[in-house]
Amino acid sequence: MVESPDSLIFEYLRRLDAKMDRVIDEITDLKVRVTSLEERVAQVELSMAGVNRRIDRVESRLDRIERRLDLVELPH
Repeated sequence: MVESPDSLIFEYLRRLDAKMDRVIDEITDLKVRVTSLEERVAQVELSMAGVNRRIDRVESRLDRIERRLDLVELPH
């Protein structure tokens, strides 16, 4: 027996609805994963800022030591 056009349309709509549900679930998962990556990138940037701050302090101290020991060449 041949299905009526309405039943075929409803069957296709049910399949489409199921696929859309899967796509929505996958997008939700991707959003969570992207947020996690953004948080990790922010943590890395904070860590790098801390390292740069420490390097700047060491560089400043080294400059002061070189000046005290007269190890700095004066420009001509």
